[in-house]
Amino acid sequence: MSILPLARRDLVEGRRGLLGWALGLTAVTSLYLPLYPSIGGNPEFAAVIEGLPPELVQTLNYDDILSGAGYTQGTVYGLLGFLLLVIAATAWGSAAIAGDEERGGLELVLAHGVSRERVLLERGLVVLLKLVLLVALVTALVAVYSSAFDLGVAVEGLVGGGLALLLLSALSGAAALGVGAATGRRMLAIAGGAGVAVVGYALNALGNQSADLEWVGALSPYSWAFGEEPLRNGVDAGGLALLLALSVLAVVIGMLALRRRDIGR
Repeated sequence: MSILPLARRDLVEGRRGLLGWALGLTAVTSLYLPLYPSIGGNPEFAAVIEGLPPELVQTLNYDDILSGAGYTQGTVYGLLGFLLLVIAATAWGSAAIAGDEERGGLELVLAHGVSRERVLLERGLVVLLKLVLLVALVTALVAVYSSAFDLGVAVEGLVGGGLALLLLSALSGAAALGVGAATGRRMLAIAGGAGVAVVGYALNALGNQSADLEWVGALSPYSWAFGEEPLRNGVDAGGLALLLALSVLAVVIGMLALRRRDIGR
């Protein structure tokens, strides 16, 4: 008996898409990080940042952009890298159950005696494995560029930042997977995955506006991931635990709903 046959088939079939996302993340990382030497010590750029409204600087995560870790966070981990990974995770999570069901493929798989729980878990595992590969690529690139362009991101920062980026994007994938399993509708699944990211980013930005609104930011998964500056300070176990717990909850709710509903309606 082969091990995880559904997961293995999905990995093989999705290799071209995975390569495309890897190229996109490589392009973003390679475009921005080599520019740090012309930004970190540039007094003109510092003056530009100081001239911006503090609220805008906080919203864009540019309050520490003159340091290597802050620049990496503000450009890759907290913005474009985060955006690409969330889009990928949401696309994969929404396609795993809801997308396959809308195409009529899920009924064929279940007709071979495979349980619904197994389909969901194996396809969820594929989403997670793809994200692990992409985040590992980003981490390796940041390690190379940190050494080449004096970004100053240490090993503990690479580990902490990588785990934060992985679990934050995995949360969107889990939400898309769970909503898709519960409803069988891909658009709702996409809304679920994207909604977690958008609401999380908005809550974090709102919480940064004033001390009175810090409690709003504390509700944000984005803040759980990056609030303790993992690229500078290393792993934040509390934030990672919250992200992991919420992801597991989304998958479990989706699985319970998938057990009970009619497939294909």
